[in-house]
Amino acid sequence: MAAGSLLTLLDDIATVLDDIAILSKVAAKKTAGVLGDDLALNAEQVSGVRADRELPVVWAVAKGSFLNKFILVPSALLISYFIPVLITYLLIIGGLYLCYEGCEKLWHAWQKRQDAKHNPQLAADNLSKICEITAEQLVALEKDKIKGAIRTDFVLSAEIIVIILGTLQDTPLSNQIIVLSGLALLFTVGVYGLVALIVKMDDAGLMLLRKSVSGSWNTLQRSLGRALLIFAPMLMKMLSVVGTIAMFLVGGGILTHNIEFLHHIQKQIKDYFININALLSDVIGIAGDGLAGLIAGTIVLIVVSFILGFMKKT
Repeated sequence: MAAGSLLTLLDDIATVLDDIAILSKVAAKKTAGVLGDDLALNAEQVSGVRADRELPVVWAVAKGSFLNKFILVPSALLISYFIPVLITYLLIIGGLYLCYEGCEKLWHAWQKRQDAKHNPQLAADNLSKICEITAEQLVALEKDKIKGAIRTDFVLSAEIIVIILGTLQDTPLSNQIIVLSGLALLFTVGVYGLVALIVKMDDAGLMLLRKSVSGSWNTLQRSLGRALLIFAPMLMKMLSVVGTIAMFLVGGGILTHNIEFLHHIQKQIKDYFININALLSDVIGIAGDGLAGLIAGTIVLIVVSFILGFMKKT
């Protein structure tokens, strides 16, 4: 009798574990796109610091990300259980913030380019100021960069958690807790592990160059070192561009999926083009997300700039 009960218990545990594995696989697939954006954004956010401070900055942002998950996972579960409609509004606010950040970055980049174009001496003065920056100012800049990266991570983490919850709606609460907590931990470790590897790629190339002396193996080391040194800045520049684009795609995607009239417009456009070509329809949908993000971010930037300007005058 006891043996039969034990076998039944083990069978139930195996069934639950199998369900959790299947749910985790489905949820991971659905969040793959946002995770790619999360990686690009975080790699771009922690770039631009001194080489000896890259890993400490990545670790500081990773700790902030763990704290974000520690807040978001139980909060999302509670909201989903008691006030599920609130998740949609929180997502929209997060999407608007991402779009605003993307537009702010573009605006600052455009301003810098215009300043350099019309006043080359100003650009030289700015470079001189950067060279003369004090240790205290470097620490302050680093802290600002970390705070900005953690804020962005909070929005993307919220999006990932809500997507995972969406795949777990009809499952028991215990399964939701296990899958959501496990994937949140796994994604954080994976994303920031990859970010650390990316930002230290140039250091790895330099180390290989220094260690290579002669011989066929050392020739391979030297070639690999040179390749990493050439590829690292190109990758960081690409990630900077991809990270900015990702802000509009993710933010705009949140808006088009959660604001009814935008979702209706996008669906109609996609349905029209799907009759021509399914791939074209998907591309149009992604472009629509980006356009919605750009428009929304521009509106928020104008409103925020107006409010800040008004507050300065008063």
